[in-house]
Amino acid sequence: MGVNLAWGLTFVEGFVTIQSMRTINIALIGAGYLGQRHLKTLHALRNKANIVAVCDTDLQKAKAAGRQYRVPYFKDHKELLGLPLEAVSICTPTVTHTEVARSFLENKVNAFVEKPITYTLPEADILIALAAKNNLKLQVGHVERFNSAFVAVEPLVKDPLFIECHRLNMFPHRSLDIGVVMDLMIHDIDIILGLVKSPVKDIQAVGVNVLTDREDIANARLTFANGCVCNVTASRISPEVTRKIRMFTKNAYISLDYAKQEANMYTKDERGIHKRGLPIEKEEPLKKELESFLDCVGEDRKPVVSGTEAREALRVALAITEKIWEHRKNT
Repeated sequence: MGVNLAWGLTFVEGFVTIQSMRTINIALIGAGYLGQRHLKTLHALRNKANIVAVCDTDLQKAKAAGRQYRVPYFKDHKELLGLPLEAVSICTPTVTHTEVARSFLENKVNAFVEKPITYTLPEADILIALAAKNNLKLQVGHVERFNSAFVAVEPLVKDPLFIECHRLNMFPHRSLDIGVVMDLMIHDIDIILGLVKSPVKDIQAVGVNVLTDREDIANARLTFANGCVCNVTASRISPEVTRKIRMFTKNAYISLDYAKQEANMYTKDERGIHKRGLPIEKEEPLKKELESFLDCVGEDRKPVVSGTEAREALRVALAITEKIWEHRKNT
């Protein structure tokens, strides 16, 4: 495989040292709305990413993206297998994740796959096993892990007792091959599982379909073995965007706004309750996420969200979806 090197200069005690930085040959699969965002971000990271090709089953989309970024374009992802690829970013519909990612993992190409990792758990197991067998990086796009506000808050959340999440979006006219649980709520599921670090003991859930044949608004209540309770609401039919999480621990309450990348911490003592705004350096989460993936490939590091973590989020999301439709049948 071709390897590009960029050179950086570091000054150490009056001396100049030269460091090599890997530039990863990467292709984009799926040039829709999210794929366009990935392309724009990868282009901005051209010191670390060399976009080799663009692919979409809609040839006109592939052609437009390829011409915009001056790279070859293709209709069938299998046509890319002969290129000098080190990695791919897969932004295709969820139902195609397994087929597309499998093709590249079998051919020794590292893969970034947008969330959810796959449509079913057996499919996730296939990708995880392939990545392990071929010693490849498999990272999944749970982008809120890279939100600056969450990064600032995560070390402060010790043994949460109660967590409440609201993720409300306007109707997207995309990702309609999955319901709102797999589309939006899964972000909060992934965050919650990382914070609570305890097995899920019980799941209660309700939801309704309004504009599609899948649930468009949903609420779930998760009870964990350690006693923590989480209330999670997601909607893709809201007139405005809301992405917030509130976390209650024994000694503090933390409120986080993902969209604004802001967080406040409330603590109490004998004088009363005190509010403190947390210092946060705002950055584009997708940029940090893709940069992290490129570094994992170039520096042989473990992804922040590997296939294993993504599979667990998928498992809980599928259980919530099943509960919703069970409830609908019985009412």
